Amino acid sequence: MRSEPILTASQTFTGADLKEKPLTKGEYEACTFNDCDLSSSDLSEFIFDGCTFFRCNISLAKLRRTALRDVIFRECKMVGLHFEDCDQIGISFVFEECMLNNSSFYGMKIKKGIFRKSSLKEADFTDSDISGSLLEGCDMLNATFSGTNLEKADLSTSFNYSIDPTSSKIKKAKFSQSGLSGLLDVFGIEIIN
Repeated sequence: MRSEPILTASQTFTGADLKEKPLTKGEYEACTFNDCDLSSSDLSEFIFDGCTFFRCNISLAKLRRTALRDVIFRECKMVGLHFEDCDQIGISFVFEECMLNNSSFYGMKIKKGIFRKSSLKEADFTDSDISGSLLEGCDMLNATFSGTNLEKADLSTSFNYSIDPTSSKIKKAKFSQSGLSGLLDVFGIEIIN
């Protein structure tokens, strides 16, 4: 017989090093995590619903079947995360000023996702659907886009991306004039200002 997950609601976790005293596996609803160190934690099968993470280190955490529903991450370090391992049902998140370098969104459906002023260096968006998403002021150096649906996505203020328009869908996506070279890299042409 399977026991019901422990529900923790409207609780604030502040300045806690949760590696020494790990979170109990369960459901966290409308909780706030401030300055918490969850790096390398096993967050598999946890449920975070309507939670906010502020200045937390979540790098290299395990996310197998983790539910992230209406979760906001602000100024968090989230290096090397595999978001594709999360429970994909109802997944919804916002990233603001986060470091998501080397993180993977492989094959995910993140329609209308929000990424603001975040570092997405070497992030993997292969075969993902980020149509209608806002990628505002993001550094996307060496991020991978192959088979990616970027239709109606707004990358007009993001930079350092290289997207092959022949292998990804970009209809009605927004790019800045200075970012157009990131769409032409694949052709090996030289652009002179």
